[in-house]
Amino acid sequence: MANPSRMAFGALVRLNNRVTRARRVRTEPGRVLVLLARCLQSGECGRNLARDARAACARCGRCPIGPLLDLADRTGVRLLVAGGGRQALAAVRGAGIDAVVAVACERELVQGIFGVFPTPVLAVCNTRPLGDCHDTRVDVTAVEAAVRELTTKKDGQ
Repeated sequence: MANPSRMAFGALVRLNNRVTRARRVRTEPGRVLVLLARCLQSGECGRNLARDARAACARCGRCPIGPLLDLADRTGVRLLVAGGGRQALAAVRGAGIDAVVAVACERELVQGIFGVFPTPVLAVCNTRPLGDCHDTRVDVTAVEAAVRELTTKKDGQ
């Protein structure tokens, strides 16, 4: 049987995403932050991606961080692997962030959505094939779709 609290948090994430989409938020790519939970990093990786994922990530393919960095490079959005909730909130509240694409578990996403309100957030739930909080996964195409929903095209559309 599914976890009732996970189902409730999931419903809140889906509601938030509907509201954010209804607001039709569009901004320049450099003003969108892709915020990733640290648990997406491979447990076998000894690199500190929370400091500077672009510099530290070997893009070895053992976790989704490399493809997400490629996405950020291609689209021009900012990307942060958050080492914790405080770091994530500080990054969103930092200068120049108009919208967020967040990837984490449902509980962390709900806490973050409330924490950064009224900044619009499109949330993408991770999957946990090995259990909570380590070696999680995400559908990179879903993250890319969320980025495209929030960003303007080069001609301003």
